[in-house]
Amino acid sequence: MLGAWLLLWGSVALGGRADTAFLRRAHDSSGHCTYSFTVASPVEAACPEAAGGVPELRAELAALAARLSRLESRERAVGGSGPRGAEPGAARDPQQVAAASRLEAAYGELLRAKSRLEEEKGRLEREKEELGRRLESSAQEITRLRAARCPPGREGPGRDTLRAPAKAPRWEPQPLSYQELQSERTEVPVSRLLEETALGRPGKEDSGCGQLVWVGEPVVFGRADSIAGKYGVWMKDPEPVPPFTRDNTWRVDTVGTEVRQLFQYEEAEQLARGYPAKVHILPRPLESTGAVIYRGGLFFQPRQSRSVARYDLRGETITAEREIPGAGYHGQYPYSWGGYTDIDLAVDETGLWVIYSTEKARGAIVLSKLDPETLEIRRTWETNIRKRGVANSFLICGTLYTVSSYSAPNATINFAYDTATGSSRALSIPFENRFRYLSMLDYNPAERRLFAWDSFNMVTYPVRLSRA
Repeated sequence: MLGAWLLLWGSVALGGRADTAFLRRAHDSSGHCTYSFTVASPVEAACPEAAGGVPELRAELAALAARLSRLESRERAVGGSGPRGAEPGAARDPQQVAAASRLEAAYGELLRAKSRLEEEKGRLEREKEELGRRLESSAQEITRLRAARCPPGREGPGRDTLRAPAKAPRWEPQPLSYQELQSERTEVPVSRLLEETALGRPGKEDSGCGQLVWVGEPVVFGRADSIAGKYGVWMKDPEPVPPFTRDNTWRVDTVGTEVRQLFQYEEAEQLARGYPAKVHILPRPLESTGAVIYRGGLFFQPRQSRSVARYDLRGETITAEREIPGAGYHGQYPYSWGGYTDIDLAVDETGLWVIYSTEKARGAIVLSKLDPETLEIRRTWETNIRKRGVANSFLICGTLYTVSSYSAPNATINFAYDTATGSSRALSIPFENRFRYLSMLDYNPAERRLFAWDSFNMVTYPVRLSRA
């Protein structure tokens, strides 16, 4: 490096004139290599001592040597950490670049793992809250059952208490606000409970039609595992056709805009495990939780229409479709919980029904009896029960029953409309919403049970009818 600087300095010196310069290299007395230039002065013929040229030249050479020494020190310092002559801002070592890339990738993976852990933490916290609510509900149920026990030593009821209850007063149509307030909570008369005890549980001897007098506690058969199962419908065919039997169970998760999957289970145990035997893909998406299975067909409301369609389970095709004249749809006249439940299908001992409302009926429930093969309307009844004022409804033996609330834990079966007489009456039969979000309720006449979907849970309710 020192030689290069000397050559550069010599070149500068040569640039000042056209005369030849001479470079000499020799060892001094101490053995060091020294370089010397011989350049003729362009203006001086001699170097008199008195002129002071020699001291000035020596001072200049000393300054030059000091500068060269500093440059050599800087070169050695730089050479220890990179290539010779490397300057700041030069290209980085490819190995260092690769190592930095690996570090950045590892950091990104750590951030993604942290995000997944936070999501899992949120899910576990939500499950913890759900378990807490279920535990609280179970504790309340235990308290209620203990309070319902008869105190020891208390004499049984007298004979006069076994008399039939007085006839319920005639129910007159009321405004929606009054109807909702009336449905909050009511008690069943003691005489009604005693009559139910005397009648006993339904069996072969009590298989005929009658009036609903009691609804039992819910029994859970299965639970949906994903958010798509918060609302849904599950069913059994009360009058199956081969190759299907009464053991077959059907389910639809109704959360989503394109609901087309109908899950088929061979038995209830498969439903509990969540393993369907077959999945039907419907030709058209369905809307709401109002579908039913009857005589080998799925009856449902196609999405955003006032029509009812029949999907044949054996042929896997739609065999019939008919519009319900004037029926509200897609949020015009739903039940109080919403879910586009404007058109609700039902099955009882007498056949297939559709429950809806129209602009002419001003939001009151309208009932129509349907032909299960052609979907032709056979007869229609207009009730005085506001559809938005009730949480859900079902039919038993030609009588429409409504539920007061979809979320209150102690709701009631609050109204009944008898198609045989065309009259309505108020009721107060206790009904438990165990999981606080009832989105589907249907009656199965073959099993004499109510099938319900309550916030991810598929449950049944035993019922009891009075003797006709």
